[in-house]
Amino acid sequence: MKERLVVPRARFSSYYGRPVLKKPVWEERDIAGYLFTGGVAAGSALIAAGADLTGRPSMRRSARFASLAALSVSGVALVHDLGRPERFYHMLRVFKPTSPMSVGSWLLGAFGLPASIAAVSETRLAPGFVRSLARPAGLGAAALAPGVATYTAVLICDTAVPSWHAAYPEMPFVFAGSALAGSAGLSLLTAPVRENAPAARLALLGAAMELAASHRIDSRLGLVGEPYREGKAGAKLRAGKVLTAVGTLGALVLGRRSKVAAVVSGGMLVAASALTRFGVFEAGVASAEDPVYTVAPQRERVSEARS
Repeated sequence: MKERLVVPRARFSSYYGRPVLKKPVWEERDIAGYLFTGGVAAGSALIAAGADLTGRPSMRRSARFASLAALSVSGVALVHDLGRPERFYHMLRVFKPTSPMSVGSWLLGAFGLPASIAAVSETRLAPGFVRSLARPAGLGAAALAPGVATYTAVLICDTAVPSWHAAYPEMPFVFAGSALAGSAGLSLLTAPVRENAPAARLALLGAAMELAASHRIDSRLGLVGEPYREGKAGAKLRAGKVLTAVGTLGALVLGRRSKVAAVVSGGMLVAASALTRFGVFEAGVASAEDPVYTVAPQRERVSEARS
């Protein structure tokens, strides 16, 4: 017979009712959107390079445009959150390897140039020398794409926010898988059916990576993992997992034969990637607002040390 709890779980408070931690002051729309679009930009650059090397011109063209568009939206969101555009420039005045923000700023800057050249080369007005640089630029962007897709995971985990910091071993894999699945979904939306088989396979790889890492977070973190399972963040993350699984299955089974199925499946994968990033962001904020996620793990560590 299952025991019934008589004493409710302890709740912790701090002086004058203030949180133990100062919650992130980032605007959710800007930073969660920045996390999402940055991942799509990186994944689209990988798809574009693969399409270029395998002779899929329509997929290559759409993926290059998608990468530049997503990168532009990501940059706008970041600058808007910073408040003044020159603050991004100031971050490029120094390079600090121990700072994820510094490394990420340089990664974005380095990624933006070849991604832009590759996209511009697809336009009719592109001069000949730009077109001659298209493949090297595309491959250069693809080489930097893994870093662009995952540095934001390191950025948020390198904080005192309990649910983010505790998930640092798995979060880069969640972000990498989400980026692959989301960009594959975008490619399914834009590329013709005859060329989209690699996108469907990439969606499977990204979905497997993301879902496996997310499951490990749920099973390993215990109390600190509650924000990933409860409230608005938990609802978004669960919806993202369902859409990821259904979208991937639809892309593999029907997406390579029907444009309608490819569009529906691709839309699910893009939506799932966005829900994952917004859910992760909200879970971190929730864990910073509730003192129990800071105090309880600290007491457990002190108790273990004493014993």
